[in-house]
Amino acid sequence: MANNTTHNYWVDTAQGLGLPLLLLAILAMMMIPLPPLALDALFTFNIALSLAILLTTVYVKRPLDFGVFPTVLLVVTLLRLALNIASTRVVLLNGHSGTSAAGKVIEAFGEFVVGGNYAVGLVIFAILVIINFVVVTKGAGRVSEVSARFTLDAMPGKQMAIDADLNAGAIDQEEARLRRQEIGEEADFYGSMDGSSKFVRGDAIAGILILFINIVGGLIIGTAQHDLSLSAAVHNYTLLTIGDGLVAQIPSLLLSTAVAIIVTRVTKSQDMRQQVSSQLFSDPRTLAVTGLIVGILGMIPGMPNIAFLSLAGACGFAAIRVAKRQEVPPEPEVRNTDPDAALPELTWQDVDPVDLIGLEVGYRLIPLVDSQRNGPLVARIKGVRKKLTEELGFLISPVHIRDNLDLQPNTYRISLTGVSIGESEVHIDKDLAINPGQVFGKLDGIPTEDPAFGLEAYWIEASQREEAQMLGYTVVDPATVVATHLSQLLQKNAHELLGHEECQQLMDRLAVASPKLVEELTPKLLPMSVISRVLQNLLEESIPLRNIRKIAETLAEHGSQSQDPDVLSAAVRVSLGRSIVHNVAGTRPELPVLTLEPELERILNESAQENGTIGLEPAMVERLHQSLTDKAQSQEIAGEPAVLLVSPLVRPWMSRMMRNIRNLHVLAYNEVPDDKRIQMIAAVS
Repeated sequence: MANNTTHNYWVDTAQGLGLPLLLLAILAMMMIPLPPLALDALFTFNIALSLAILLTTVYVKRPLDFGVFPTVLLVVTLLRLALNIASTRVVLLNGHSGTSAAGKVIEAFGEFVVGGNYAVGLVIFAILVIINFVVVTKGAGRVSEVSARFTLDAMPGKQMAIDADLNAGAIDQEEARLRRQEIGEEADFYGSMDGSSKFVRGDAIAGILILFINIVGGLIIGTAQHDLSLSAAVHNYTLLTIGDGLVAQIPSLLLSTAVAIIVTRVTKSQDMRQQVSSQLFSDPRTLAVTGLIVGILGMIPGMPNIAFLSLAGACGFAAIRVAKRQEVPPEPEVRNTDPDAALPELTWQDVDPVDLIGLEVGYRLIPLVDSQRNGPLVARIKGVRKKLTEELGFLISPVHIRDNLDLQPNTYRISLTGVSIGESEVHIDKDLAINPGQVFGKLDGIPTEDPAFGLEAYWIEASQREEAQMLGYTVVDPATVVATHLSQLLQKNAHELLGHEECQQLMDRLAVASPKLVEELTPKLLPMSVISRVLQNLLEESIPLRNIRKIAETLAEHGSQSQDPDVLSAAVRVSLGRSIVHNVAGTRPELPVLTLEPELERILNESAQENGTIGLEPAMVERLHQSLTDKAQSQEIAGEPAVLLVSPLVRPWMSRMMRNIRNLHVLAYNEVPDDKRIQMIAAVS
């Protein structure tokens, strides 16, 4: 086993050295002189490699199947430039000895391809450069740029289509993951091709410059250093340079064509031959009309009749073959008389449960929640869950994030058990400057409100962040805005997040440390449904469940006397009085409180004693609400907590009625610890 592992290690290491060694060899070719025989081998290899790349782009099923093409294009371009440098060195050093000084390949292209006439060679080279640089390379570069831009713009829509198919059950999670990965790879591929096409364009420019440098340098070296006549120097160096240029331009033209083919291919699982045959020659009328026109031209006197008539006959024959192939009758369709037979049998797996916590975003906000691109909101939501779990004392359920095409592009919606509890709008390319209450100037931005607390705010450009902070604004990014709004709503509705399963988990964790307590409490004294309701009551009044042992002990103590969740909740509040007051007023020795006027409190107590509920006229409730709102605002401005102290009978009703008053805490007399001094602020009528 050890020998196999060592063998595999060395095999992998050797295979991994291939590309680094190739790059080092290319760099060495630029520095070390090469003999003509090595140049012949490398030029031949370069032409063969360019042909192989061109044919790969033709036969590949999809452009993404040749995803390494941008890297290959860079390496091959470097190889060709290194060969240009190596051949230039040989031409300038040995060109005086004749046209075979740089090897047989360059000599063949200089003598045989252009007939030994350097004027013809210059014209052919110029034509090749024009075709490569002006037509193929420029067009391929433009297509690459547009393809990259359109691919990136289409990414949100494609991702939303995948989510829609996933939600509709058309695909499963694994297929959705593969399709999302393919979208990312497609964007990366066309983005790389947009940059890689510049390699070919630069290579074409380099070929022109190298041609003129070689000719001028060769003439100077041949006449000045080797005493050649001007005509001999022009003959030798020009033919060698043209041969060298043609040897480089032909592979360059092949690569330019390969780039153009790969970027103009559609993303479809067919090779180029299948696409051409299925789209260009699929209609027999096209071939028939083409053959008819070419045949008419072939019958005109003076035209090359044989060539035109032969091609017309070939087009007619191909049209007949295509028409016969399309006339093959399709297989008869077997109709199913039972409309429900093709549908799979429904099971409970087809019933989707409602998400406990949901976050829906418009399509412009998808980058915020895209985990594959490190969307900042995903990490913020994890932080919100962790913070609330520590504060509230139970595990907050995961947030199910998805896009919603019905929302406005910049809008997000927060839902709880399938029902929307909050909705707002953010601008992904801007920051939110929030007025905390005291600022020193106005900002130039889009006026709005902070969705979490309703404060005055402005959407500003990122460049205005420092200016806004100097004026006293609190500046946050869009991900923080959504995360803060989510945290505030979850904290406000924490009682709806705690269900039977979460309560059971709390009891199971408590049973590890206090097994006798849990054994006595449930199910002997109280069923889990009563315990759940008590815990939900506490959360509804912003009392965390961190001290679950104290809560359980109180329930065990009073569970034999009553199973009313409201009575038990009041008993738990008394036992947690010290922590409740600490959360409100901190460690200060005095507790500033508001009280009700004696006559009003007497009426409320009598009403509660008579029928168990408190009945007041709507006008009286409205006036009481307004008075408490004013007092609470005054306390907040003074930096003091707003606490209303009432009798235990009145406290539950008063807490429910005044819950929407911000920062108002309603406490009962028996919930205040004995060592806490009470400071009377005002009596509310």
